Amino acid sequence: MNPKALYKIGYGVYIVSSRKGALLNGQIANTVFQVTAEPPTIAVSINKKNLTWQYIKESRVFAVSMLCEATPMTFIGLFGFKSGRDVNKFESVNYRSGETGAPIVLDHAVAFLEAKVQQEMNVGTHTIFVGEVVNADVLTEDTCMSYDYYHQIKGGKTPKTAATFVAEKSAAPPAAEAKPEPEVKTAMAKFQCKICGYIYDPAQGDPDSGIAPGTPFSALPDGWTCPACGAAKSEFEEMK
Repeated sequence: MNPKALYKIGYGVYIVSSRKGALLNGQIANTVFQVTAEPPTIAVSINKKNLTWQYIKESRVFAVSMLCEATPMTFIGLFGFKSGRDVNKFESVNYRSGETGAPIVLDHAVAFLEAKVQQEMNVGTHTIFVGEVVNADVLTEDTCMSYDYYHQIKGGKTPKTAATFVAEKSAAPPAAEAKPEPEVKTAMAKFQCKICGYIYDPAQGDPDSGIAPGTPFSALPDGWTCPACGAAKSEFEEMK
């Protein structure tokens, strides 16, 4: 079986958020879909290890913010690669409380949906929460970010707890008789974050952090951090 065929399924990039009493949390998700039109019903797939799962499970409410293509990687990294157990994700984020009390993220959002859980389905590592939409609105006319755009243009990676995570298999070692080409290091080599897998491509730079295209990794300032997970520059290694 070729798991890459699963990559061809269309997804978006969303923030799914919920509450637990006065506590708020949210996470990046790509598996959000409409189930019925009357009444309007949507479903989300959330990993049981995630704090957002706990909040939805207890409060029975959630909100979905649909992110635009211009969303900075640092913003996606905050909700996608950091845990609400360690940081307050809403400390510096614009949001408002919805009709259910679930926080609706407004930064970089094209539209939002708010739902009350009606059913849930246990699917191994994840739970599919099915909710009736009680509130919704379009906030801007910006283009929504597709999951393909997130990977191909933004250079984003998939967290291990995501429903669509597929572990990359290591390449087979060369045959004993094969003579590998001598290694050639260039200033424009790509570097990968050892923490989250984000790839810094000098040809693209990191515009969200003010790094212009064409900037080699060695020229990045010492204070530069991974735009996805916030790891230090020292946590990157050159790709072979």
